[in-house]
Amino acid sequence: MFSKSKSNSGIPEVNLVPMMDVIMTILTFFIIVAMTLSDQQRTLKVNLPNAKSTPSSARTPESLVVGLNAQGQTAIREKLVSETELAQQIQSYLAKSPQGSVLLKADRTVSYQQLAKVLGAMQQIGGERVSLAIESN
Repeated sequence: MFSKSKSNSGIPEVNLVPMMDVIMTILTFFIIVAMTLSDQQRTLKVNLPNAKSTPSSARTPESLVVGLNAQGQTAIREKLVSETELAQQIQSYLAKSPQGSVLLKADRTVSYQQLAKVLGAMQQIGGERVSLAIESN
């Protein structure tokens, strides 16, 4: 007599598939835009290390100046020193003058990797009192 069919109770069904498609499309758009913008930032060419003016506190009279030439050799007071001698001289300088700072003057042709290596070694010895010198025009 009566066949069982879907009962029409009046509650609508929510179909989430079209909404998910829209959300995925928007997400894909933003991912592509973000990748495009970040790629442009990586290709910018930066010419360092020049500055129009330097702060007055950038170099104090009591700074120990360490030089790094184009060949990657370090020098203190125009005398070439090894890594161990550099560490000893920085430690003795900081022991004598606790408020002093260590200043690295690097040749502009030194590779960034070499510069980072020397700065890292100096920071392990002197902490936050190590800085990189720039030339003012």
